[in-house]
Amino acid sequence: MSMMVPDYSLIAEISLFAEGYETSRPLSKKMTKLYKLASEQVSAQPHYDFGMRAVKSVLVMAGAGKRANPDIPENITLIRAMCDSNLPKFLKDDVVLFNAIVQDLFPEVEVPKQDTGELYSEIVACLEEKHLVVNEDILAKAIQLYEVLGIRFGMMVVGPTGSGKTTTNRALAEAMTRLRERGHPDMNLQITHTLCLNPKSISMVCTCTFQIDCCLKPSIFIDGLEGLGIA
Repeated sequence: MSMMVPDYSLIAEISLFAEGYETSRPLSKKMTKLYKLASEQVSAQPHYDFGMRAVKSVLVMAGAGKRANPDIPENITLIRAMCDSNLPKFLKDDVVLFNAIVQDLFPEVEVPKQDTGELYSEIVACLEEKHLVVNEDILAKAIQLYEVLGIRFGMMVVGPTGSGKTTTNRALAEAMTRLRERGHPDMNLQITHTLCLNPKSISMVCTCTFQIDCCLKPSIFIDGLEGLGIA
């Protein structure tokens, strides 16, 4: 059996072209170069991913950004997609390094900050109502969490005890719920329900949906607690 390394640049070029990018070739080369440099220079962490799955998620996000804002320059749309997909999972020192690589590959390109407007203000209000300090790091992570949930169906929030993981999750969920109840035009802002599970009290089999016997026709699936909670 023989295998080959996929041509990331060609895959990115075709994907960007299919998404409507007119400058797909130079952008695809810069994108693959950025991922190559980032994989070599940032610290080694188990949750970092610079493979095809990560590239594909960025391409999908770049396509959505192109359709949502067709008048914005294509290089800015791609930079936003790469930053929004990668910065939330980087350590503090690696964020500086990643931004430096982006600046080297896209010199003299200033990416304006996206207007999170009402969501940002509502998160601030939720924190103030609970008499919590409105910390810029918590607000930034809440916005990043919201953006990541738009491109991934599963994710993890990691960090040491007391770093604000629970506060971030609850503030974002409450802010999204409030905006939906007010009839906000953005359909990505929905009423959010949370289900807390203690991983030490249940097994992985009880948590997730699993298949009993793949040889059976039809196969039998058993819903775990996550599936039952969503249902």
